Amino acid sequence: MLESTELMQAIDRIAAEAGQEIMAVYRQSGDIEVVRKQDESPLTEADTRANAYICRALAALTPEVPVVSEEAALPPYSQRRHWQQYWLVDPLDGTREFVSRNGEFTVNIALVRDAVPVLGVIHAPVTETTWAGVLGLGAWKREGEGVFQPIRTRALAEDIRQQELVVMASRRHGAGPLRGVLEGLAPRFASMTLMNLGSSLKFCAIAEGKADLYVRLGPTCEWDTAAAQVILEAAGGQVMNAQFSVLAYNGKESILNPSFVAVGDTRQDWAQLLGRIDP
Repeated sequence: MLESTELMQAIDRIAAEAGQEIMAVYRQSGDIEVVRKQDESPLTEADTRANAYICRALAALTPEVPVVSEEAALPPYSQRRHWQQYWLVDPLDGTREFVSRNGEFTVNIALVRDAVPVLGVIHAPVTETTWAGVLGLGAWKREGEGVFQPIRTRALAEDIRQQELVVMASRRHGAGPLRGVLEGLAPRFASMTLMNLGSSLKFCAIAEGKADLYVRLGPTCEWDTAAAQVILEAAGGQVMNAQFSVLAYNGKESILNPSFVAVGDTRQDWAQLLGRIDP
């Protein structure tokens, strides 16, 4: 396989081209046609076009590496459990945001090796912004035609009672249970600001130091988080499950994630600050 930096650049190009497939549908006049999958999640022409392009491109780039995508049949765990590495893809993360045309959707591509996401690219087609990360090498952001610039999470004040905490939240999920978690956390800080964003953009905001915390209560899928986890952890943060262990992949038949916490400052004792988070 290519060296990690070269591979990241190749995945960057694939994600950007998939973004063009998405934007071709996004720019069409009229309402975006939506069908419902078996789990009632929405599916559009953009999902299928982006997925087809990414799967073809990955097969050409790394024919020996299998691909798991939201928009393709999931191989059984009896097969997946033997994989040392595989691509994990969400061709259009934030389909509901895409349908509402608010711009908050992304292309997510990650390489998972031995249950750990090790390389990830997230591309936001509307703003033409890309975040990328390789474990052990770093994390970067590029806007438009610019070049990749290094990004890092921000450190909280030594005395967090003097610190404003910026918390990311989904536009559409888990507001009720999250309120209880934040009510317990807020008195520990000088102030708290809540920012709502769709898709994996919440992780990206933490990775580049614009926010500090994202708590997700309730199920997501592994393709929703893998690329974002690489970028955040390569930038200095961490994604943890409800027991505050690092979120792992490909360990069971289901690809559903547990509740999780994404943080920027890993020096904090988030288990003590948050307490039990699993609803």
